[in-house]
Amino acid sequence: MSLAAPVPLGSIGAMSTSLPPKFDITRPEIERVVREFYALIRVHPGLGPVFAVHVQDWETHEAKVADFWANAILHERSYDGSPMEAHVKAGNVRPGMFDPWLGLFDRVLRAELRPEQAAAWSELARRIGRSLRAGVVERETLPGGVPKLR
Repeated sequence: MSLAAPVPLGSIGAMSTSLPPKFDITRPEIERVVREFYALIRVHPGLGPVFAVHVQDWETHEAKVADFWANAILHERSYDGSPMEAHVKAGNVRPGMFDPWLGLFDRVLRAELRPEQAAAWSELARRIGRSLRAGVVERETLPGGVPKLR
């Protein structure tokens, strides 16, 4: 029986640590989806006012969100932030807002991308959305598991 020789510790840094993208998409495609999505958000009667309270510079916000998605999909390390913290601290994000948000996002994905790209990104967005919704629900729950009624 032959065992592979151990890799010297000093050479570990030389190994490639880059991961392949979660699915086939480019940074410009990500940026286009983000731009089109926020164009719809700004005019949405329910979601637009929620974002307007927090976003003064849409270009900067869209760039940060594109960085988030590039990190999540392409494994770029350009995003620095916590989506959970941002959504929970916003204070005006409610659990019921995630379904319309995801509906608009899916609409843009289908319009802007190939079907397989749209499906893969939608699945990822829905997983992230479930997590963010859970964080918002937790924020809105009183000790003992009783929901806050507002």
